[in-house]
Amino acid sequence: MKMKKALEHPKPKPPVNYGRILYAAFLALSMVTLFAQPALAAPTVWEKANEIMKDVYNQVLLISTIAAVVTASVALLLMNFSRSGRTVDESRAWLKRIIITWAILNSLGFIMSYIVPFFSDGRWNG
Repeated sequence: MKMKKALEHPKPKPPVNYGRILYAAFLALSMVTLFAQPALAAPTVWEKANEIMKDVYNQVLLISTIAAVVTASVALLLMNFSRSGRTVDESRAWLKRIIITWAILNSLGFIMSYIVPFFSDGRWNG
């Protein structure tokens, strides 16, 4: 028995897969650069909040403009093609409400950009 085992060839070692090692090194290096954050370029909480609020306001403005155009066109179509005086009056009232609401939403950005500098640093600077 011992003699037979001595004559058997040992199992060969599998070859080293250099492609897999290079890929793992590349992946590790990529992950390190992705998770590294520059220390000096980090914005403050207030700057980030300001940026987020401007983005949200712009999105609300875009959606409200689209909604106002669609609903105003429906109101105008009802006014032009309706035979009922009541429908025409209601469409005219809705058209006024749509225009007033859209004007208020659009003017909020102007009001905020005009008033906010007076309150910089948390104090009145008027």
